[in-house]
Amino acid sequence: MNLTESLLHAFKANGARQIFGIPGDFALPFFRIIEESQILPLFTLSHEPAVGFAADAAARIEGGGTSLGVAAVTYGAGALNMINAVAAAYAEKVPLVVLSGGPGKGESRSGLLLHHQAKTLDSQFRIFEEITCDRVRLDDASRAPADIARVLGNCLRQSRPVYIELPRDMVAVPCAEVPPPAAAEVDAEALAACADEVLRRLAAAERPVLMVDVEVRRYGLEHKVAELARRLALPVATCFMGRGLLADSDAALVGTYMGVAGLPEVTQLVENSDGLFLLGVILSDTNFAVSAKKIDLRKSIVACNGEVRLGYHVYPEMPLAALVDALLERTGEPQRQREVSHTHYPHGLVADDAAIAPNDIATAVNDLMAEHGKLPIASDVGDCLFTAMDIEHTALVAPGYYATMGYGVPAGLGLQAATGQRPLILVGDGAFQMTGWELGNCRRYGWDPIVLLFNNASWEMLRTFQPESKFNNLDDWGFASMAAGMGGDGVRVHTRRQLKAALDRAVATRGRFQLVEIMIPRGVLSQTLERFVAGVRRLNASKP
Repeated sequence: MNLTESLLHAFKANGARQIFGIPGDFALPFFRIIEESQILPLFTLSHEPAVGFAADAAARIEGGGTSLGVAAVTYGAGALNMINAVAAAYAEKVPLVVLSGGPGKGESRSGLLLHHQAKTLDSQFRIFEEITCDRVRLDDASRAPADIARVLGNCLRQSRPVYIELPRDMVAVPCAEVPPPAAAEVDAEALAACADEVLRRLAAAERPVLMVDVEVRRYGLEHKVAELARRLALPVATCFMGRGLLADSDAALVGTYMGVAGLPEVTQLVENSDGLFLLGVILSDTNFAVSAKKIDLRKSIVACNGEVRLGYHVYPEMPLAALVDALLERTGEPQRQREVSHTHYPHGLVADDAAIAPNDIATAVNDLMAEHGKLPIASDVGDCLFTAMDIEHTALVAPGYYATMGYGVPAGLGLQAATGQRPLILVGDGAFQMTGWELGNCRRYGWDPIVLLFNNASWEMLRTFQPESKFNNLDDWGFASMAAGMGGDGVRVHTRRQLKAALDRAVATRGRFQLVEIMIPRGVLSQTLERFVAGVRRLNASKP
């Protein structure tokens, strides 16, 4: 077995199900082995940012605590082109492996600068240090198995990207099998004390609430957390980034907390809680910046980033999975559930000749899923993501915190490659200009997503904060007419009647991607985005 084969088997053993990539001269030797060995299927896309986003989405949707996304690129021009996607994965805690080709060990001795080199041959390695939790250059085959095991173990334990550089003269060097990553050690006494204290705090609360976020999915805890919520009779809210969690559970899911931008009943439930249990929640501005009143984290239970905080009491090195297991061991049969109100999503689109607003899109999608079953969603940022908050709770991947544009389309492709499920992609026209062309790869692989393109010829979310700037205006590119050349079907719709007809055709047509270009008048926003913008403005106005 050579070094590349050993690496590929380690990827597979640790949960990778496919590789997304773009070859280049420094990566050609290991791309050949990937293709010929067939250890993992290889999907090539058109631009490195999309490779990163697709691999990110594959890891997000699989979850399970043993799922890796793998993005394979060449040195320099390839890997550095993927920086933004990897930064997003780091910010949002995604176990993504960046596999980059690299110069051979002897190539620096010529005295000449090497093509794709930036400042030094080590520049790329150092750049990735800022957006990964571990790195390794596989330039020693005898040490490689242990190094690979360490890096992959950290990727899964910390749920963050890692960087592996494979020099092109090392790909076929004989190499031993990679051992399993070392299991994380947990202090049993500290874990017991922590679990007991959490349960005491929740039992003493009159209005306890459980809020869940991305770490629950990353570590494969959704079913366990749903069971814990039932046993403790806790109402459950997702935060903005955690939208889509527990979609298939019978937990008492009340909706998504968005502060002043969300539904008042959910906001009041969370902000008036005297026992708020934040489980796997990233403490970010997108989750809490528009809170109607400041949430006192000192009075909350915060379990994230491998530690648990109860006021001023901190339990370090406390993995989320270990905490959830310990809590389940200490709880019995489900208690009687507290009475909570559940979010009611809009249904019953009026299919008339009125212009289309974002809320009409949410209503149309809800009607579609009520008739044909739920679809997993990959969403870009902007009003399409705020519109997703009014769609029935279903699996969702989106860069809600890092908020990079261009995520939606390649994420949808990664989602279908990873799960085999047909995804619904929500994307704005600005983001589609960046990565929408990746749909041209669908025909090769048999992917057939349904793409809802929100087109207002504008960077409309930016306009809401700075309406006087003319640079927010975009041209009308006529995206629907381009679909046929990329191997799909496209239709442009202006009215609610046309929207319903287009969605009915799209769901009935399999084997080709379906692009529904939805023309929305400038200035027309979803109700959720309108509340969000108003909340941000009020908060900014109140600052001295």
